[in-house]
Amino acid sequence: MGAAVLGASACGPEDRPAGSTTAAADVGTAGKGLRMGAEWESHARTFMAWPALESVWAEELPYVRADIAGIARAVAEYEYVVMLARPDQQKAAQKACGRDVEVIPLAVDDLWARDTVPVFVEQDGEVLGVDFNFNGWGGKQEHTNDGRVGRTLLPAYDIPRRKAPLVAEGGSFETDGEGTLLITESSIVNDNRNRGKSRDEIEAELKRTLGIKKVIWLAGVRGEDITDAHVDSLVRFTAPGVVLLDRAYPGTPADSWSRAADQAKAVLSEATDAKGRSFEVIDLPQPDLDKITGEGDDFVSTYANFYVANDSVFLPKFGDRKADQRAKSILQEHFPKRDVVPIAIDTIASGGGGIHCSTHDQPGTPVD
Repeated sequence: MGAAVLGASACGPEDRPAGSTTAAADVGTAGKGLRMGAEWESHARTFMAWPALESVWAEELPYVRADIAGIARAVAEYEYVVMLARPDQQKAAQKACGRDVEVIPLAVDDLWARDTVPVFVEQDGEVLGVDFNFNGWGGKQEHTNDGRVGRTLLPAYDIPRRKAPLVAEGGSFETDGEGTLLITESSIVNDNRNRGKSRDEIEAELKRTLGIKKVIWLAGVRGEDITDAHVDSLVRFTAPGVVLLDRAYPGTPADSWSRAADQAKAVLSEATDAKGRSFEVIDLPQPDLDKITGEGDDFVSTYANFYVANDSVFLPKFGDRKADQRAKSILQEHFPKRDVVPIAIDTIASGGGGIHCSTHDQPGTPVD
């Protein structure tokens, strides 16, 4: 169930700068009845993106493409996968991903589909795509094509597009599907995305744009990674009122990341969700960095960046067998009816991301 996509549509009134009165009104007038679903709900398909730029990955490009193809093939065992690839790279991507993955021609720059594909919400039984005006995580990376994915992708699937009055990325958001949103201040209350907007203003827009009832703010870490600390590598829902929290390997010296996890735990231990429930917070320990197979200053060794697909959960394996098995057991306990599938993603992790960062679920009835 695919479609050829051959470039961006012309800009119209809906493409005025984020924060303009027209852009805000476009979402606001249609905001009633919106709901952002939880990731464990039914997916129509998973979107992914084929990494395109040697300027980003250099000699690692073949290896990161192998990682992406591996994820795509694994997810395709459980649900329909659509890979976005530049037209001149489509054939190679299709060969790498195999026949169970649909590769469509669409200009992209990098693999981070979680952030570049619009955020999906539902309204009166219809799926809508909210375009959060991807700007390369605050202008940190080339994004000429990735910034247009919302305009180019959605028409091919007849999904209405809403332009958000904010700049953000899909990895910024974590929801329980019942009106609660977890988010880090560092990733969105930030002049590199939303200059001049206060936290209260941003919260009001998120509620209106995504149908959220309650926003729980975590501090995050500002300026130490390309995302400014997305929540999807810190804390994740497994059910309403239940979250898994990334924790450093025992005995690891404290740093800004472990302090952010401590702060998140303190906030969540005192907070209630949109339904008034207290949170059960379960630690999800990282591997021993002396035992992992990956490397690099930007290596992301969190298990929290897992992806929940139809009948399945995909999490990274890092080479510390004891820690990998512990993480799998924790995920299996919280998703007992799903297959938990570990995948090696060392090159993706060395680039600062994970499985969740490279996948984006579209809610709906599964595609045959």
